[in-house]
Amino acid sequence: MKTETIKGSTLKFLQDIAENNNRDWFQMNKQFYLEAQQNMHSFIETLILEMNKHDQLENRSAKKSLYRIYSDMRFSKDKLPYHAKFDFSLKRSGKERRGGYYLNVKPGNSYLGCGFFAPNPEDLKRIRLDITGNHAQWYQLLQSEAIQSHFGDLKGNAVLTTPRGFQKDHTAIELIRHKQFYLKHDFTDEEVPMRKCFQKIFWRK
Repeated sequence: MKTETIKGSTLKFLQDIAENNNRDWFQMNKQFYLEAQQNMHSFIETLILEMNKHDQLENRSAKKSLYRIYSDMRFSKDKLPYHAKFDFSLKRSGKERRGGYYLNVKPGNSYLGCGFFAPNPEDLKRIRLDITGNHAQWYQLLQSEAIQSHFGDLKGNAVLTTPRGFQKDHTAIELIRHKQFYLKHDFTDEEVPMRKCFQKIFWRK
């Protein structure tokens, strides 16, 4: 199957709208937006198909996965009418699967995040309990070559105190204190249009 890529023209559109973030410019250049949007839809569709070969995703529609470019300015101090980025999330399906994936495509700030950015209280407790009983495996996985070469160290905010119900002197207390558990991979503008940059992370051969 031919793998769709994020085109250089899509990044160019995002650069242009960042410099001309107003409705008049957008209306005059809407065709470029529609072409960039279609490129993202095609990329997401390919991604969902490839990832479902080794994972199970809840997402079925690229159009529903891609976030709107239009800003909701009612409750924001930022009154620019458009987001100068394309971003989307992919959620894992089923009761036994947790976490998900988020891709932000923006010139100068493109990145992949995966894991738990805002886990609900039940999932947060479940993760912490799993770390308590399996901390050696957690550290082994986080320090593995596959994780370190693609993502580096675990990211996420942590509480300063010991979470209720956990021992403050536990070997893995620094990991238990996390309230977010996610990995992040940054992409340069030159890497974004390259298929292999996503292929090596998102799907398996």
